[in-house]
Amino acid sequence: MELGTALWSFALVVGLLTVTPGIDTALVLRTAALGRRRRAWGVVLGIQTGTLLWGTLTSLGLTALLTASQLAYDILRWAGAAYLLWLGGRMLWHTLRRTDPGPDDGSSDPAAGDGLLGGWRQGTLTNLLNPKVGVFYVAVLPQFIPAGAPHFAMGVLLACVHVLLGLVWSTALIGFAHALHGWLRRPSARRLMDRVTGTAVIGLGVRLAVSD
Repeated sequence: MELGTALWSFALVVGLLTVTPGIDTALVLRTAALGRRRRAWGVVLGIQTGTLLWGTLTSLGLTALLTASQLAYDILRWAGAAYLLWLGGRMLWHTLRRTDPGPDDGSSDPAAGDGLLGGWRQGTLTNLLNPKVGVFYVAVLPQFIPAGAPHFAMGVLLACVHVLLGLVWSTALIGFAHALHGWLRRPSARRLMDRVTGTAVIGLGVRLAVSD
């Protein structure tokens, strides 16, 4: 497989993965739709930081532990499931409160801080605590490294392709969410958004907990 063919083929695979709805999409849409664009970009950068780290660790051979050790996989899986359940539970809990904070004050957000750094922490944790991302890289990345190519450099390059596609898709999501911001100024609409997103996040956490 030549370098150009490897890059385009990998881009197709991870492009389909990127646009598939999941926890990353839900968090970016929710945060941006509530008018917290700085935090939304922090979530995006955190998710892509996690992606780059997974790609780098896979290129070094470290993430092979997830497929070789059931204990290592289970520890990360349970940690990720607990985090998602906490995150979704906090969203649902805040919808039960009688007071309705302003859309940009951050007091209803389930993670402390409403700026770029707070979003980056949330996005990074969400990505790194999902062992399925690591297993995906272990299973898929080596197939797109041409024979004779430097394994580490090529692995990181492919991960950067994934990051680039993630940034492009997230830009589209934030633009779409911005159009919903006017509707979400109403407290009832914000509560509905948090209930839908919180339920989805809890569902993903339960699915991660019970999966093999």
